[in-house]
Amino acid sequence: MKTKAVRLYGKNDLRLEEFELPPIKEDEILAKVISDSLCMSSYKAAIQGSDHKRVPKDIDKNPVIIGHEFCGQIMEVGKKWQNKFKPGDKFTVQPALNLKDNPYAAPGYSFQYIGGDATYIIIPNEVMEQNCLLKYEGDAFFYGSLAEPMSCIIGAFHASYHTQPGKYIHKMGTLENGFMAILAGAGPMGLGAIDYAVHGPKPPKLLVVTDINQERLDRAASIYTQEDAKKHGVDLYYVNTANIDNVENYLISFTDGRGFDDVFVFAPVRELVELADKILARDGCINFFAGPSDPNFSALLNFYNVHYNSTHVVGTSGGNTDDMIEALDLMAKGIVNPAAMITHIGGLNCVAQTTLNLPKIPGGKKLIYTNIELDLVAIEDFKEKGKENPLFAELAKIVERNNGLWCKEAEDFLLENAKKI
Repeated sequence: MKTKAVRLYGKNDLRLEEFELPPIKEDEILAKVISDSLCMSSYKAAIQGSDHKRVPKDIDKNPVIIGHEFCGQIMEVGKKWQNKFKPGDKFTVQPALNLKDNPYAAPGYSFQYIGGDATYIIIPNEVMEQNCLLKYEGDAFFYGSLAEPMSCIIGAFHASYHTQPGKYIHKMGTLENGFMAILAGAGPMGLGAIDYAVHGPKPPKLLVVTDINQERLDRAASIYTQEDAKKHGVDLYYVNTANIDNVENYLISFTDGRGFDDVFVFAPVRELVELADKILARDGCINFFAGPSDPNFSALLNFYNVHYNSTHVVGTSGGNTDDMIEALDLMAKGIVNPAAMITHIGGLNCVAQTTLNLPKIPGGKKLIYTNIELDLVAIEDFKEKGKENPLFAELAKIVERNNGLWCKEAEDFLLENAKKI
């Protein structure tokens, strides 16, 4: 079967190509990808090429398919897995395989025939063996694509920890009814973190979200409102720190001088990391969520507080399968709605350019439908584009009825009416 896919050949070398997939083996599965959400991690892999930990050294000869936040439908199942999967099943993939012989291997980085930015893929045996091919029971494919980024957020919340005086026990997870800050938290992953913090199983008593972009903060506040947070027992505040003289003192004032139990850092900025350290309470935990592309990225840490105030520092790179299952369950029950992450829609034709320019493109998640041809377009531009294109005119009406958010109705209409690639 032929597939079209975006493959990585070297640093900044992404190519959309059509090529033949080999016949599947008895322990493999053939699948059709419907949607893939572009991730900054793919940008980092694209600019670093084989210098990236997850990318093989021989991609110049054996290129890999990029994209790891994907959802689709199973087409053909090898004999080994026919008792567990069948054609027609919807699926998503947990890319963190955690293989013993190659802990960095992951779909979207390391394999020739599996990645999210493709029309058809071959899912290798390792994915099923690690229980990383997950059936998806949802009705919209884009939620399946967002399960992976949501699992990263959930994993970060689970990885944070606190202690008890006099006991050598780490109590895993953020502190329920505690004080939480999310720094640089109005971007796409920050929005998911706000959603999970407020609506998840262990909401804080206080949640302060900072950013330096008022437009992003206003959008976040319109989606995750103070009123709704209050119904869940959370005092939620959005703070633009751009023009505040003493940010440290201002943020600590929300806690009456006590400091924050959990501080998430959502941008790889030295000053943010150091701010997180300064606003911690005793036994506070810094979660450095943002993965830097600079291997020498560093910041100052107050080791006096490490010794006397039990400062903790953690970082996670992705979630695990349990986190993914939790994300899927929370979305299926309507407890969290990560649609707020999505600000742009596109087809497979725009993946290479968009991925290489992700840091320069404003907004949140860029959602790709891999079987259509569509230049990247912001949801907020649908109405204007609809003056000349009836496709966007109808999409504008649909998302307007849904508080400006992407939704199943919009997905169905797009897949039915967009130009096939």
